[in-house]
Amino acid sequence: MGDSISASYGIEVQHGWVSLLQKKLQAEKFPYQIFNESISGDTSAGGLARIDRALARHQPEVVVLELGANDGLRGLSPKQMKTNLAAIIQRAKQTEARVLLLGMRLPPNYGKRYTEMFYNVYPQLATELDVVFVPFLLEDVALSKNRMQQDGLHPNARAQSDISEKVWEYLAPLLEKTH
Repeated sequence: MGDSISASYGIEVQHGWVSLLQKKLQAEKFPYQIFNESISGDTSAGGLARIDRALARHQPEVVVLELGANDGLRGLSPKQMKTNLAAIIQRAKQTEARVLLLGMRLPPNYGKRYTEMFYNVYPQLATELDVVFVPFLLEDVALSKNRMQQDGLHPNARAQSDISEKVWEYLAPLLEKTH
């Protein structure tokens, strides 16, 4: 469940990191199918509004949660974002799904105080709710002009395999625990 980063904004869906992750699952002989519930522009509130239907429809063993960037880009309250993400995680865990939380960072022009408050939501949730989290999904990508689209916010096709590998590093141990 995510936003434009996971919905392959600006690139062909089959070249996005989520599709590449599905191929990796198949290549590694893991019996999982990914259902991509990502919507460009979505916020943590949007994800919270959609999570119950998605959980009922797919009955996932693992939920990969990539939301919050649009909350930050819109200057929304990090406290409310944390509340929303916590509710999503708790609802997923109530169905006995494991959760992988993908951390995000904001550009520095949002100010040191706000960007720190925003980012700190992810490690706080990981600790408080005992979930695995990727510290920064776009690490080694966000500051590389040749791996970002013209808007400077979305990774381009060249960056997708690295993002997929970053997620795999944290996801694979969760999968090994479930089977």
